[in-house]
Amino acid sequence: MLPKTICIYEDEYFAHLYPLTYTRPVFELLCGTMSLAERIRRFFPDARIVFKCRDHIVPVLKDKYPAIPINLLIDGPCLYINGSVLFNEYLFKKIISDSNLTLVHRDVTVAFWNALSTKKENCDAAIIRYPWDLITYNTEMIARDFKNRKRMKSKVYKGVYLVKPGNISIGKNTVIKPGAVLDAEHGPIIIGDAVIVMPNAVIEGPCFIGDNSIIKAGAKIYEGTSIGPTCKVGGEVESSVIYGFSNKQHDGFLGHSYIGEWCNLGADTNTSDLKNNYSNVRVTLNDKEIDTGSMFVGLMMGDHSKSGINTMFNTGTVVGVSSNIFGAGFPPKTIPSFAWVDSKDMQRYRLDKAIEVARTVMARRKVTMTENYAHLLKYIFDSTAP
Repeated sequence: MLPKTICIYEDEYFAHLYPLTYTRPVFELLCGTMSLAERIRRFFPDARIVFKCRDHIVPVLKDKYPAIPINLLIDGPCLYINGSVLFNEYLFKKIISDSNLTLVHRDVTVAFWNALSTKKENCDAAIIRYPWDLITYNTEMIARDFKNRKRMKSKVYKGVYLVKPGNISIGKNTVIKPGAVLDAEHGPIIIGDAVIVMPNAVIEGPCFIGDNSIIKAGAKIYEGTSIGPTCKVGGEVESSVIYGFSNKQHDGFLGHSYIGEWCNLGADTNTSDLKNNYSNVRVTLNDKEIDTGSMFVGLMMGDHSKSGINTMFNTGTVVGVSSNIFGAGFPPKTIPSFAWVDSKDMQRYRLDKAIEVARTVMARRKVTMTENYAHLLKYIFDSTAP
């Protein structure tokens, strides 16, 4: 039974995904080539979509999706899907097989039909609980998404090397300059529309480059990386997600990291993603230290944050929203939102200055900051006050 109405909701664990979910619901997080919500919606193209999230995010979400009801009381039959789940065909077939079914994975509700569903069934599901989970699944999601892409080609100059071209998708009005190497031998490469790949850049699949992005000359983009839309990226990037409208234009290494929107990493910013003793990386979130279970975890950075030139980030560093980090040596591994960090010295960033800079940065990309967005930044400033 195909539902006429679907509610995509975020559950009570949204805070585990800070700082990325300060400014967006969980289901707006990018993994692979699309958000978690888009991954659900593509299975139900004819269904009415309803979102459910924290109240203070609703105005900004309404600005982005004016046609989608948000936090609406739903009458009649509805399929509810947890927005932190990487939805797939297996879950789709299971949940539409019985309109009285609730799917559960390790005590986490994955999907259910209305509140009166009485039949519970265990299922296999990938659930995003922490920011590094998005990095862990990113390679797999890029490969999965490639199966649904058209193998179109744009302008590819003479002197471009395509390794296993059948594994490469290039969008409209994209330009690949001479000397660039697109190596899809070990996984697909998906490049969106109006992308520029400058000379001598190397892109290794699985990899996704979003619309209107620029890959700088000599860049080295390794497997498991998603970029964009509208990003400028250079230097060395491996197994990382760089959300839309963020820049890492210059040399420096970014590994196993997740960078939010509207961020800028200054020249020669470097991240460590592996400890010298090869032990699991531990990350502090919400004042609690967590064993990630992985040897490879880099930098988790919230929206509108920036690093100065030659900044060095230690393994498992977390930076909140709208912070500025610069100075010599390693900064603290946990940096709150609206922090002004000069080496170990940390001050509170003024809200009016932060909003002014954010508005200027957005205007440079021809995006107007709405009043609702400014109010969201103020809410984050007030709620994260030391």
